[in-house]
Amino acid sequence: MSGSVDLALLRNGSHSPSYFALKRGSSGDRSDIVDFCIPCNPYFPTPEMFDGLRRNLVDVLKYYPSDSETITKELCATLGINPSTVAMGNGSTELITWIDHLLVRESLAIPVPTFGRWTDQPLETGKRVDMYPLLESQGFRLDVDSYIRFIRERGSRVAVVCNPNNPDGGYLARHEVIRMLDQLTDLDLVVVDESFIEFVDAEPYPSVADQAAIRPNVIVLKSLGKNFGLHGIRFGYMVANPAIAGKLKKAVPKWNLNSFAELVVFMLKEHMDEYRHSLRMLAQDRETMTRQLASLPGVTVFPSQGNFVLIKLPPGKDGVGLRDYLMTEHGVFVRECGNKLGTTSQFLRLVVRPHADVQRLLAGMYRYLYDATGNGRAYEVDVLAPQPQAVSRMAPAQLPPAQPAGVDVLAPQPVRQSGRQGRRRRAPELRMAANQTTYDVPVYRLPGGNIA
Repeated sequence: MSGSVDLALLRNGSHSPSYFALKRGSSGDRSDIVDFCIPCNPYFPTPEMFDGLRRNLVDVLKYYPSDSETITKELCATLGINPSTVAMGNGSTELITWIDHLLVRESLAIPVPTFGRWTDQPLETGKRVDMYPLLESQGFRLDVDSYIRFIRERGSRVAVVCNPNNPDGGYLARHEVIRMLDQLTDLDLVVVDESFIEFVDAEPYPSVADQAAIRPNVIVLKSLGKNFGLHGIRFGYMVANPAIAGKLKKAVPKWNLNSFAELVVFMLKEHMDEYRHSLRMLAQDRETMTRQLASLPGVTVFPSQGNFVLIKLPPGKDGVGLRDYLMTEHGVFVRECGNKLGTTSQFLRLVVRPHADVQRLLAGMYRYLYDATGNGRAYEVDVLAPQPQAVSRMAPAQLPPAQPAGVDVLAPQPVRQSGRQGRRRRAPELRMAANQTTYDVPVYRLPGGNIA
């Protein structure tokens, strides 16, 4: 692909550059960026909803929105929540800021790695942040009992847990979160950040928002931009008992939500079926993408219940180089985690995307990690869609741009499946996070017919 990108945008600052900054810093075909960095639902809003937004664009830009109370009542009616327990914000980060200013007095405990604002925000206001390390050797899983002991030993007055966690997507079952809340009733505050809870399919009712509404010291934080696929609108909400929710509502500006947020909230009731379908599609994509990533030799994949997957590159491979290569050579934007507390640049967080986009990612990763020829020879990758039935090869014209050639990636199939002559050898052993279930995975056919 032709075109170029200003790599300084990727290398400066503690946060990834915005999509707009990358577009401004790119030229030629490099303006065709596939975003594996920003965790956004690719299946929602629907095209019909976007048409509605376009038709209302002039009014949205010209006129004031309703006050936040009006928008909050409509959201609560759609979601079946008591509005007295809800406060809405201009993105979940605004609510994190207000929670820190109003409710965190001296110290806050937080497992790391996690979303950076939970460490940075209280540090910026002079609070003590007690960071509980999640261990790679344990798959970054949170041990509730160990975390509670840590909180007691440090004397933390506020405790936070992100569920699912960012960047690894680790999920703590609802009964475990409730058990933690039961044991921390003496703290000033316990926050459960459920920004990615809508993507969980491990159990039917994962949220503890109902518990927050009736407990004296609990807040559950929710993002709307991530699960509704609209990061640019900047809206989110929190659930707590009416006293806590009321304190936040009095503090935030009366018109802290914009007209786009109002328009979307009032459209939602007509599109909830499509929204739920989008979550099911994304969960299927997550399973397939996890299997395909796990088949890359030497790559560790951490199980996720978010709309992203954390991977660790093979020894000797650095995420900075891979990130820059994917951006410049394949137009693929990924999140390298070197600036996240608790991880290194050997880790990447990859957003779950549709199958064709994942082909493009895998093509670039395979070329960077395993092409040792140094001759610049292009490869093509043939990644077959995951199906329980036999799958035919895709024609070259169906492949996305910048695919390597000569690497045949078969879709996830039971290793004992018949009908694939020459491809029936056992799938390679996967390097997975500790104590995690392994997968039946794709097998790579390399140039010359060898199987990796």
